[in-house]
Amino acid sequence: MRPEQMLPAEKQALENLLKIAQGDTGQSRRVADFLLAWWNPASCGKYDICTGWALDEDIANDVCTVFRLVTRANSYPDTLGYGPQFEAIVREWRPELVKE
Repeated sequence: MRPEQMLPAEKQALENLLKIAQGDTGQSRRVADFLLAWWNPASCGKYDICTGWALDEDIANDVCTVFRLVTRANSYPDTLGYGPQFEAIVREWRPELVKE
């Protein structure tokens, strides 16, 4: 999928989640875990679907929208132009994976 093929709602939901993942709250950690499971589940960890129980409704809706995007895109977020944002989340939430 090319970035321009993203639906407006998908793009907005992904950008909302990226912004949330840059915070330092419990919601931020949960969102980062979800996003990083897309980025690289082998090294960043899987996402426990029950984690969604602790998300605010608006955030959970964005997670669902991005999940649909992931299944539709059949590609990783860097192919959609979001590599730098995901790398920043790795640095914040999985610093042990950052190669200096």
